Amino acid sequence: MSTATDNRLAQRLQKVLRRTQRGYSAGHERPLGGYLAALAGFTAYTTAWATAVRLRGRPLPERPEPWDVVLMSVATFRLSRLLTKASVTSPLRAPFTRYVGPQGPAELHEEGKSEDGRETVGELITCPFCMSVWVASTLTAGQLLWPRATRTAMGALAALAVADTLQLAYSALVDKTTGD
Repeated sequence: MSTATDNRLAQRLQKVLRRTQRGYSAGHERPLGGYLAALAGFTAYTTAWATAVRLRGRPLPERPEPWDVVLMSVATFRLSRLLTKASVTSPLRAPFTRYVGPQGPAELHEEGKSEDGRETVGELITCPFCMSVWVASTLTAGQLLWPRATRTAMGALAALAVADTLQLAYSALVDKTTGD
C-alpha cells in the first residue's frame, strides 16, 4: 500500500475509535486507548510465556491439583497486594501514580496520573484485582517452566498472607481487650 492509502486508513481508524469512545464514555473520561494497549500487552505477555512453555516441551497437566489452586490463589492475592498497595513498593508505582493517603496497615491509596497516557498503567498498578490477572498468569507460567522454584515462592507468599492475617487479628484482639 502507498503512504497516502496508509494515512487515509489510519485517519478512518482514528475517526471510528473516537466515535466509539464518545459513544461508550457517556461524557466521562475513559482511557479506552490505554486499555486497548494493556490488552495487547497482556496478549503479547501470555503469548511469550505460552511459547516458552511450548518450546521447552513441558506437558500441560490434565487439570490443576486442588492444592496448587489454593496455593496459587493465596500467593496471587499476596503478591498482587504487595505490588499494588504496599508502602515499600511505592517507588515502582511513583512514575505512574500520585500519593493520596494511607489505606490500611502498611498500604497506600494512590491514583493514576492522567498525563502522558500514564493513567492506564497507573490504574493497573494500583488495582490488586487488575494486577492479579498478570500475577496469576505469571505464576501459572512459572509452575509450568520452573515448578519447584515457583512453588517455593508461592509458599513464601502464602506464608506472608497468613502472617498478615494473624497480625491483623492480633491487633484487632488487642484493640478489643484494651478498649481502644
